[in-house]
Amino acid sequence: MAAPKFLLQQFPSHDRYPILDSDAVLTPALILYPDAIASNVECTLNLLDGNAARWRAHIKTAKLNFTLRMLLDRGARNFKCATTLELQQACRAGASDVLVAYPVMAANARRVRDISRQFPDVSISVLVEQEEQIRQWRGSDIGIFLDINPGMNRTGIEQTAQKRVLDLALATKRAGLEFRGLHYYDGQFGSVDEPERTRTAHAGYDRLMELVRELEHAGTSVTEIITAGTPAFPCSLSYQPFRSGNFIHRVSPGTVVYNDATSLAQLPPQYGYMPAALVLARVVSHPRHGIVTCDAGHKAVSADAGIPTCVVVGHPELTPLSPSEEHLPLAVEEGSQAPPIGDTLYLLPRHVCPTVNNFDAALIARNGRIEAEEKVSARGHEGPLLAAAAAPEEVARK
Repeated sequence: MAAPKFLLQQFPSHDRYPILDSDAVLTPALILYPDAIASNVECTLNLLDGNAARWRAHIKTAKLNFTLRMLLDRGARNFKCATTLELQQACRAGASDVLVAYPVMAANARRVRDISRQFPDVSISVLVEQEEQIRQWRGSDIGIFLDINPGMNRTGIEQTAQKRVLDLALATKRAGLEFRGLHYYDGQFGSVDEPERTRTAHAGYDRLMELVRELEHAGTSVTEIITAGTPAFPCSLSYQPFRSGNFIHRVSPGTVVYNDATSLAQLPPQYGYMPAALVLARVVSHPRHGIVTCDAGHKAVSADAGIPTCVVVGHPELTPLSPSEEHLPLAVEEGSQAPPIGDTLYLLPRHVCPTVNNFDAALIARNGRIEAEEKVSARGHEGPLLAAAAAPEEVARK
């Protein structure tokens, strides 16, 4: 089987990761390393010239109030989220400005309006791509970003549809809503080599800037442009017109807070990022010669990005195979000694965001010691009934 293009094939052991009292830990367990989180946040801010206002971090990765507080402590105030639960947690943690970077309709939109009323000091915005979506926000303080499709073909308005972009910006104003700017998530470049990745991304940014000029020519100012998840982060940093416009340009990588085996292969090593979230697992079986099995199936380490689901830290001789719900078989390189049953393994996920979402709680570890257990406070979604979701907030206000 050919190795995936942008995936670390191994990651060396480091003394920051092993837990000295791991015998007391139920596995699989999510371990967060706050010193590594702090280092990753600092790396990101250094790349942004120390200006936290240029980062609209996507909290689909962070997920924990513990991590949100670390971001807030370092000056991050602007965030993106995908669910109403993430929005609620960001507002509670102290965010100043949150974009719901997902097209919400019907009950989901009403829930966003509920949360906006509960947190009137937080600037909350949403994405739109059709006039019907604009109409549902009339009479609210919700800000509007137009969602531009950069070629990922997931959501948004095609870049070539300039008239539609202009019409929607004007419709936003007619509805009495604030037009905040353009959202452009170019997440499709994760498997593209350099320099082609940057060249293609910059060509898209050129078209994005054409939209900005068209809007400004029509008398509509663009106050903010949001680009770049993790793969295109370096591309956005090197695009000079973002620095000279009459708008603030913000990047929105979220994975960089924890990092994973994919992001560490995509981003230049000189950036200095490191893993800050691992899954602690145990070897539970030797089903046959050349294979061992640990207890971190796809209910622990997400398989959404493909196989292998992870890298075993400090064990280049172990290759993760296809997982089942609770089991992860590992191929043992010929001539290498298999880890005995009961041994602990530290797994670096291929995709950390849904892996964090698999856990109810995370252990906070520093210098080999577990300092605390923290709830994964934005895991999953709120309950499906709108009235039930709003009820705890109503009780809290009485």
